[in-house]
Amino acid sequence: MPILGAVQELSTLPESAYERHWGLHLRPFENVPDPRFYVPSTKHETAKQRILYGIENRKGIVMLTGEIGSGKTLMSRSLILSLPRSRYEIGLVANPSIPGNEFLGEILFQFGLSATGTKAEQLRRLNDQLLANYRRGVDAILVVDEAQAIQQDHVFEELRLLSNFQLNERFLMTLVLLGQPELRERVARIPQLAQRVAIQYHLERFNRAETKAYILGRLAAAGCHREIFSPGAETLIYNHTGGVCRLINSLCDLCLYFGSIAGAHRVGRSLVQQAGGRT
Repeated sequence: MPILGAVQELSTLPESAYERHWGLHLRPFENVPDPRFYVPSTKHETAKQRILYGIENRKGIVMLTGEIGSGKTLMSRSLILSLPRSRYEIGLVANPSIPGNEFLGEILFQFGLSATGTKAEQLRRLNDQLLANYRRGVDAILVVDEAQAIQQDHVFEELRLLSNFQLNERFLMTLVLLGQPELRERVARIPQLAQRVAIQYHLERFNRAETKAYILGRLAAAGCHREIFSPGAETLIYNHTGGVCRLINSLCDLCLYFGSIAGAHRVGRSLVQQAGGRT
């Protein structure tokens, strides 16, 4: 099954002991890209709107970068699921470290096409699909997550060549590259590709206020609308994690776990200090 289908079929995680203790419906701080837990921070929404603009206006190539654990994947999954299937066909390559000679085949698979035959036959098959989409008013989107993990530079060149699938007045596919900061460096070393990146945005870490809003947003998505974490605890969580989403999730998850064991009714600084020694 293409990865996008698996994302759409994401099911509720089983209940854990600390969920019952804190009165939660779901685990709020799992480090998986579950779109139900997307928190629309200003930074993430700005990134989302930039990518959406590139997609809606068929800008060819769009690039989003951010540090490890900054929430790029979760934001992109939220965006993908918001796009109407009547208007968009989406291919998602989540593991681009596959060998270069298999990369084109993976793209075809994600678009529901056969990956058999020579490279020329594969490209012809993809071109036919893109033209068929155009005739029925559907735009094709290819999302490459963790694109910095692409092993060989010639794969970037192949991605650039995909932007040659175009008519006189429009691109037939929009390529969305997501990756860590080194992705910008790798793209910059390939001028032919860098010049075709129409929109790029770098996702920064949260500040202290954004970290608090993020914690509250995740709790609300799990069914809790009270402030479980004290202001002092939130400040300490920010100090421990530097505003990195993945680290915030890990630390908050441990805080809730230790808090449930201790029978606490609120997470204070001491619980954060206890959990912080285990992150």
